[in-house]
Amino acid sequence: MTTPDISFPEANELTKHLFEVLKRHPKRIVFTEGQDERVIRVAAKLVEMEIVAPILLGDRNRIRAMAASMGVSLKFVNVLDPRTASDLDLFCRRLEKVERYRGREVADAREMMARPHNFAAMMIQYSQADGMVSGNQANPATIYRSLMNFVKPNPDVSKLYSVVAMVAPHLKHFGSEGMLFLTDCGVNPEPSVDELASFAVETGKLAEHFMGHPPRIAMLSHSTHGSMPTASAKKVAAAAALARELAKKQRLEYEIDGEVQADVALDLAAAEVKLRDTRAEKSADVLVFPNLDAANISFKLLEHVAGAQVYGHLLCGLTRPAAQVPKTVTVESLLGTAALVGVEAIKYRHLHPD
Repeated sequence: MTTPDISFPEANELTKHLFEVLKRHPKRIVFTEGQDERVIRVAAKLVEMEIVAPILLGDRNRIRAMAASMGVSLKFVNVLDPRTASDLDLFCRRLEKVERYRGREVADAREMMARPHNFAAMMIQYSQADGMVSGNQANPATIYRSLMNFVKPNPDVSKLYSVVAMVAPHLKHFGSEGMLFLTDCGVNPEPSVDELASFAVETGKLAEHFMGHPPRIAMLSHSTHGSMPTASAKKVAAAAALARELAKKQRLEYEIDGEVQADVALDLAAAEVKLRDTRAEKSADVLVFPNLDAANISFKLLEHVAGAQVYGHLLCGLTRPAAQVPKTVTVESLLGTAALVGVEAIKYRHLHPD
């Protein structure tokens, strides 16, 4: 028996595209907290859609019993207990080798590697899985720590940061195609000028990968082009100038504006009044926030008050795709986030073929 379709609404413009891409290039996604009804339903749905080979970490007997009580088939779903997995010894040896290189010793490698988040991070680092989804039952700090310890960083990005993809066709001014990519919504409290610039360009690349065309990027502030010349506004303006330089060096045809207010970024009528030029010919696709407070508050309001559908957080700045979802994640959001990670894994394989 498969997952009831009533739990999964019809695909939107973003997820429809993701599902179509994964249909041609299925990927292996590991879920770190498999003992969760939402994860079990999503795993069965992914198999039914033939887009992802799910790997659920946790107590195998418990997960199978939960699926049976729900009437959900786990056919073609790999259920794996890190404590008894055949790769545990291999991962322990790799951990000990890495720690020796770092000049440290591991007190109990087996205990550390048997933790699901550490085990999953090792799986994606060593190509036992193509991407990782976590957070439905865990704190974000636990996930960040595992990824930063066991997954190689992207040398082109200064820090780990997060991107949230949002879809809201019912809302006015919600991006050029009814979707937005917001950064950094989960990791860095006060990004520097260099970090904001890096986040802007790299998120632009991510948005282009998912949307299929160069995005317009807005670096947000309470000020528009010096209307309120505060220290924070000047910081965003400097970051926007640096982001444009970075994009030019990488031959990326991105329109990057900043510092700008949110209405200028999204509402063309407001932009026409405040900019008084032709820069804003379409709504922004990527919103770069000046700090974590602004980003996190904004996306939570859009989700819980305005009814926007959220996917992610995609955790960027690593050489492998991963996502951290909230503990309140819905099955639809979890399904879409897994698809985001899967499609991001396709980009990684194109850049780094075996």
